[in-house]
Amino acid sequence: MGRFSLPPLKVAQPITAFSPQGNSRWTNKDLDPVPRSARKWGVISFIAYWISDAFNAATWQFASSILAVGLTWRESLEIVAIGFFIVSIVISLNGAVGVIYHVSFPVISRASWGFWGSYIAIISRCILAIFWFAIQTMNGANTVRVMLGAIWPSFLTLPNHIPVEQGITTNTMVSFFLFFLIQLPFLYMHPNNLRWLFMAKSIIVPIAWIAILIWAFRSTDGGGDIFDQKPTTSGSAYSWAYLASMTSVIGNYATLSVNQADFSRYSKVSVKWQLLYVPMLPIVFTFISFIGIAASSAGQKKYGVLDWDPMALISNWDNRACRFFAAFSFALAALGVNISANSLSAANDLMALFPSYINIRRGQLLCALLSWCLVPWKILASAGNFLNFMSAYSIFLGPIAAIMATDFWIVHHRKYDVLALYQPDSVYHYWEGINWRAVVAFVVGIVPSLPGLANSVNPSINPGVGVHPYQFGWLLGFSVTALLYVGFSYFIPAKETQVERSVGPDEVYEAHVGVEPDSDHGSGDKGLEAGRGDSSEEVGNEKSGFKSWADRLL
Repeated sequence: MGRFSLPPLKVAQPITAFSPQGNSRWTNKDLDPVPRSARKWGVISFIAYWISDAFNAATWQFASSILAVGLTWRESLEIVAIGFFIVSIVISLNGAVGVIYHVSFPVISRASWGFWGSYIAIISRCILAIFWFAIQTMNGANTVRVMLGAIWPSFLTLPNHIPVEQGITTNTMVSFFLFFLIQLPFLYMHPNNLRWLFMAKSIIVPIAWIAILIWAFRSTDGGGDIFDQKPTTSGSAYSWAYLASMTSVIGNYATLSVNQADFSRYSKVSVKWQLLYVPMLPIVFTFISFIGIAASSAGQKKYGVLDWDPMALISNWDNRACRFFAAFSFALAALGVNISANSLSAANDLMALFPSYINIRRGQLLCALLSWCLVPWKILASAGNFLNFMSAYSIFLGPIAAIMATDFWIVHHRKYDVLALYQPDSVYHYWEGINWRAVVAFVVGIVPSLPGLANSVNPSINPGVGVHPYQFGWLLGFSVTALLYVGFSYFIPAKETQVERSVGPDEVYEAHVGVEPDSDHGSGDKGLEAGRGDSSEEVGNEKSGFKSWADRLL
């Protein structure tokens, strides 16, 4: 019998052009650019990913806060559509960089922030990702509790042996632990294999939620009273409520405006497909918000209470099978979005901070373990101010997204040297590893929103008119930071970072093994096509069978 041995503390790092010493301070195997053979994501994979990401309880509940400030269901759908049209453009711009250079957000950020300066952006996103992973796991726990209650009704009345001040009951703690265990195998999966999870979710969850939409209209002969409501606010209050609601909607997906490269780096298709997000995201997210409005309105008419929590709505149903399968769809929704928006983001960030010890799998598992330390049940039960602060955290991500987008498309004219992004003494060294232009633009971009942020955390603080910049903090932070960063880079340029031509990963990989680079790689004028990643040369060697066919289809 073989002896059990612990895995090595340091992660494996083969000697490559991006890590000539084998285990670098700035990279490991999972941080290196994705080689051509490992690019598996096609158009259908990205469509499934976004449908999967859109179908979650947060999107269902978008309208709840919008109606609460005096607007109507019509304005809520307008706000969702406009908000996602805006953020989809930023997602496409930043996602394109991942397609072209096949590197993740932490590596891309070195080009604009510098090697050490990039830690500002990386740590900011990492904190947010781990926090929301914990909250989403708690949301998943609630779905498991409803599922178990549908199978064994006595589970819902399980005696509670946990002190009330802890903010959680015994049956919910059991559900949290079970959902945590369910997530673990998926956290161990490589992003290329996660395509199957996103595809399954993009089929199962929409079918279930459309069924709920049909129930909403059939069971109430029209969907309920929400559709007859009128605005209860007007004038300037209406305008500020509109802007604040739009900021809230954008803020819910602000993380994805910076982390899209974490997935687009695995693309095998043209970068032009990133434009698909611009028409697709507003349509999909608006439709899901409408489902949430219709279902919640139907629940109010049937059960007398307007409850935007889908689990509270489902718990009212008499049919136990319907309760189980509806709750299962929300459990699958929570699982998918927790990986696509949270665990992989945190893993890439932790990996960039500690590349010698953390790879993408260890990063995801560490994120899951840290979620216990945050005790999310106590946050949701009692720490309302802390939850408000984390919800408002998007004001930090708007400036980060602005710096990344403008740096690539405007400042550096779509030309990066990908090899230099792994060499701290390269052209992206800036001043002591920090690009002061990005830091200053970032700070100035968030300062106007800080009084309003303080008020959201502690309502006793009255900032007066100073609350208004916070009400459109993401838009303001993005715009101010973009203008300042471009201005600094134009009038006080970092000339050493302006490379004559783009250097892509394929050129570096091929040169490293002594293969002549393709003529398309490294051309500044063809930078947008450098991420095409055509794998047609391997068609002749592909295996037959359903799995192989499905793999090619995705």
